[in-house]
Amino acid sequence: MTHPVLRFRRMTPADLEQVIRVEREVYEFPWSERIFNDCIRVGYHCWLALANDVVVGHAVISVTAGESHMLNLSIARRQQRNGYGRQFIEFLIEDARAHAAETMLLEVRPSNTAAIRCYHAAGFSEIGSRKDYYPAADGREDALLFARHIPSQPDALSSRA
Repeated sequence: MTHPVLRFRRMTPADLEQVIRVEREVYEFPWSERIFNDCIRVGYHCWLALANDVVVGHAVISVTAGESHMLNLSIARRQQRNGYGRQFIEFLIEDARAHAAETMLLEVRPSNTAAIRCYHAAGFSEIGSRKDYYPAADGREDALLFARHIPSQPDALSSRA
């Protein structure tokens, strides 16, 4: 089955009800509306992914001083395993590259094996860990730290796919 190519647009405060719905669906400890509002307000790169004009996911990245940090990437549960996470990641890398980032970093729960597979497939490598980074039902969970070099030319990105 062929899935549509995603279209992307900036997230606005008017989108937050839908964004929060996806957050609560996919995370045990979702971000709050206030966190997303703050991200939009301070100028982080806040994006929505749309398939056939339906929002299927959202993401937040920061870009500063040659480095990008993927702070949030969420794909609606019923839209997962359609390749949308990978398409979204490639878009975010291109956005970071366009803003002179040379590296993208992210944290992921070791228990999120589907996300880890997706990040590996997108060219990320594990470079470390952060102790007690995430809240968990039984206390705290460590984070795995991943990084990917961002080539200065977009043609080099498309050759990885």
